[in-house]
Parts: sequence; C-alpha cells; structure tokens
Amino acid sequence: MHPMLNIAVRAARRAGTVINRALNRLGDVHIDTKGHRDYVTEVDREAESTIIQTLLDAYPGHAIIAEESGEHGSSDFVWVIDPLDGTTNFLHGYPQFAVSIALKVRGELDQAVIFDPVRDELFTASRGVGAQLNNRRLRMRECQGLSHALVGTGFPIRNAATLAAYLPTLTAFLPQVSGIRRAGSACLDLAFLACGRLDGYWEFGLSEWDIAAGALIVQEAGGIVTEPNGGSGFLKSGNILCASPRIHREMLKTLQDAQQ
Repeated sequence: MHPMLNIAVRAARRAGTVINRALNRLGDVHIDTKGHRDYVTEVDREAESTIIQTLLDAYPGHAIIAEESGEHGSSDFVWVIDPLDGTTNFLHGYPQFAVSIALKVRGELDQAVIFDPVRDELFTASRGVGAQLNNRRLRMRECQGLSHALVGTGFPIRNAATLAAYLPTLTAFLPQVSGIRRAGSACLDLAFLACGRLDGYWEFGLSEWDIAAGALIVQEAGGIVTEPNGGSGFLKSGNILCASPRIHREMLKTLQDAQQ
C-alpha cells in the first residue's frame, strides 16, 4: 500500500470509531443546521478533526479541503475530506453513511479511501495501481445493457433550480433501467458501483468532497467518470455520471436526450 494511502486508511478508521461510538447515543447528538435540509453534528466535526490531525501529523506541509472546516494551507498535495457523508442517514440510524478521503497531487486525484464503519468495508485506490475492497481487487461488472442495469442517483433537494434540471433525467431513466436506488450517500454509491452492486450512477450539484475519493475508486476499478454532458470537470461542477464503458455510453445518450 502506498504510504500516503496507508495514513489515509488510518485516519478513516479513526473517524469510523468516532462515528460508531456515537451511534449508541444518537438521542444525545447535537445538531446544527447549515442550510436548507443540510445538517452538521458534533460527530461530523469530531470525525473531521480526527482525520485532519492524523493526516497533518504525518504530512504537516500538506493542504486540506474539508467539508466542515474549509481550506487549510497551500501545497501541491491536497487532502479532500468528507468526515461523514450521509449525515441525515446517520441521524436516523439508517446504515448508509461513510468516511471519504482523497488526495490530489498537483490537481490530479492520486489516492482514495472510503470507509463504511457499519459494515467495516474499506474501499481504497491508488492512481495507476487499481482499487480494492478490504484488500480484494475490484473490477467493475460489465452489465449487458441499460435495460438490465441497477443504477444509483441522488436528489438535489437543496437547490430548486438544480432539482428542476434533474427531474427530466430521472423521468428519462425510469422506463429504461431495471431499477433506480437513492440511498443518500454519494461516496458509498460510487464505492458500490466500483464493486458491482450498482451498474451506473448520476447526480447533480455535489461538492468535491462528496465524489473525489469515489471517482478515483471507480476509475481504478475500470469505470468511466465524466460530467452528465460528457465533460471532464466533474470535481468543479459537482455534476457526475459514472458507469462501466457500455452502460456509460447508454446513460450519456439518455442524459443528453433528456436535457435537450
């Protein structure tokens, strides 16, 4: 394992311990509202602090982009952190949330960790080396076609304009696929895509920390990651489409037709 990935795994597992410990006292967890249907808890903040401390203890010169505390420092090495992706699920005890940590080196995704503390599943990737689930090599499943595909998505409920643009795409996919799942944690959806539990995924209006780690894991498992219009700027736009090559082509056409 790459030494920087090893440190990220250590950070993710420590954050997972914070999260699992809090699951036993959800009624006592303090909740703040960041915006419309957007929540943050003391658990998010403690998990993020644990991750940042672990990373900076090992690499004090590296920079940070974190969901709750923002940007820290300037460097060619930038850690992108979501300490608890799926906070609403977590608050309801719904077991679909995870820790997401990615490393960008000179702007390129280089290392990735997604840790599901409930299932004790660790998804990792290093650029050019491949992706793993609990140290088992991942290769994306090649679905026969869109009509056989189980695809994931997310509803952009915090932004009315984005939701209005998204709804025609949902309507377009519903009659074409085997099923659609909306589980509420983008990073886990991408991890599930990489290991074959989903065949495709699309969503609008995400943040970089939601998708950075998952995008690299999907790519290293053999998938294609683009914007819904086929562009490459998904980390900046927050709009993402990913799937195996055949399904990606079919999903891209459906999205393009739906947005005309």
